Amino acid sequence: MNSLVIRNGKVVDGTGAPAFVADVAVTDGVITEVGDVAGRGHREIDADGLLVTPGFVDIHTHFDGQATWDPVLAPSSLHGVTTIAMGNCGVGFAPAHVDRHDWLIGLLEGVEDIPGTALSEGLTWEWESFPEYLDALDGKAHTVDLGVHVPHAALRTYVMGDRGAEHLEAPSDDELGRMTDHFRTALDAGALGFATSRTDVHRTKDGTNIGTLTASERELLAFADVMRDANTGVMQLISDAYQTPDDEFADRELDLIETFARASGRPLSFTVQQAIHSPDRWRHLFARVARLRAAGVDVKPQVASRPIGVLVGLPATANPFLFTESFQQIAALDLGARVDALRDPERRARILAEHAQLVAGLPDGLFRQIVSGWDVYFALDDPVDYALHAEDSIGARARAAGADPAAVVYDMLLERDGNQLLYLPLFNFAHGDFRDLHEMITTDFALFGLSDAGAHCGAICDASMPTSAITLWSRDRTDESRVPLEAIVHHQTQRTAAHVGWHDRGVVAPGFVGDLNVIDLDGLACRIPHLVHDLPAGGRRLMQEARGYEYTVKHGTVTFEGGRHTGALPGGLLRGARPGPST
Repeated sequence: MNSLVIRNGKVVDGTGAPAFVADVAVTDGVITEVGDVAGRGHREIDADGLLVTPGFVDIHTHFDGQATWDPVLAPSSLHGVTTIAMGNCGVGFAPAHVDRHDWLIGLLEGVEDIPGTALSEGLTWEWESFPEYLDALDGKAHTVDLGVHVPHAALRTYVMGDRGAEHLEAPSDDELGRMTDHFRTALDAGALGFATSRTDVHRTKDGTNIGTLTASERELLAFADVMRDANTGVMQLISDAYQTPDDEFADRELDLIETFARASGRPLSFTVQQAIHSPDRWRHLFARVARLRAAGVDVKPQVASRPIGVLVGLPATANPFLFTESFQQIAALDLGARVDALRDPERRARILAEHAQLVAGLPDGLFRQIVSGWDVYFALDDPVDYALHAEDSIGARARAAGADPAAVVYDMLLERDGNQLLYLPLFNFAHGDFRDLHEMITTDFALFGLSDAGAHCGAICDASMPTSAITLWSRDRTDESRVPLEAIVHHQTQRTAAHVGWHDRGVVAPGFVGDLNVIDLDGLACRIPHLVHDLPAGGRRLMQEARGYEYTVKHGTVTFEGGRHTGALPGGLLRGARPGPST
């Protein structure tokens, strides 16, 4: 008897092929039949009128700490994700000497906005080496499967000590040899690949640049050589190439990316977003990638399927008035007391005046955008409509009403007893529309990613991108920019899985892993994000539920039903690449 049979669903199989109606049977965690299944299942699900897809594969998360204490890994698991990759952007918690624990916590607190108190209480540190970290994960059950990159920043400080945290310091020949030896051992133990960061934005909680920022070609190519010799692993990185206005800098970074990809002979992906201060740089990067791929070099830009949006508010990490003197006087108060103080008319007037003075002295850039970019500030409805329009921004509406946008935002932040959050798309909305973003995601070599799930706990909640990609680009779009549902599902299943070497999943076909979603497409929606305090030590994080996921299935076991966790934990660690089904 089959373990599970899903009956009469509309199957979008993950390959990009046209949808079809069929039954899907799973036995012992593997899909055994797709079509007219005669045999009964131990459990049967009626999917008539519902969509059946592979489980989604998110290759850009930062659950590295959370996965050691949290088996559910929401919000990703609430949005149909059944497999994740961690250790991205060169940050993580292994390898780690005992005397580097606090430093690594400070690094993740600064780079990824994960509460340090939560990490200090939640991390058990039952490992030192990277293989020991994998063993620790292997001993825990989860709702999803997970794989892990070796994080460059952690490896660097493990071998070089304090010098490894300084980006202007180069490893000696002996240190570089030890780093590559550790990397080789990590690959043998099942590391997914190697990840690094080359962005000035990534800093420790003390404001220090990440140690990998300017790692030399000599240092990086040593890891490429290991990957070539092992013939396994992928490279993931973030560089400031996507946001620099400097053509020469962008080309130098692209040269390094090309050199690494050619030397390793392995797949490489790197972050590409559209920055407001360099709105056409992504075209430059895509053009170079197109030439590399034509030459047989496997490089892909990793892109988001919607604007990368910061959520600002009084309980969040950022709000536009945070840096005024009169706000700082009350910033340490609990939320209720802060709201009472902000409602005082005299303080309101002072903060607005100080804010105007601050803005007047700011240059263009991300900070000015966060502090006063009213034309890209949006109110959030429930469910969230991520199809943004410039005329609906708070700035546009305030001006139409003859009001001061700063004052309007101030008052909005006091709504819902100070819990109101506003959405600020920092990337992929430079021209106030989605035309460039549409071109990015429909380029044939684009790779969906950048959810940053598990990170930016008080500022970003993009773990819901698998859901919004379907509603935003397929279900709700009626003009020529509509992307076929089959293409969106492919980008979030087979395509992401295959890039990192997981060829056993992402497809609804016999022999593939029994990871599935049963979705009410008409009811599919992202609920409004909200802050919860459920991390260790009462740490906060943004949470976002979904509607429309009737069932999520992991290895043939239902993990979520009607959006609620069933208690099942059939997921676990993936060591390295996974071969596809035998033919």
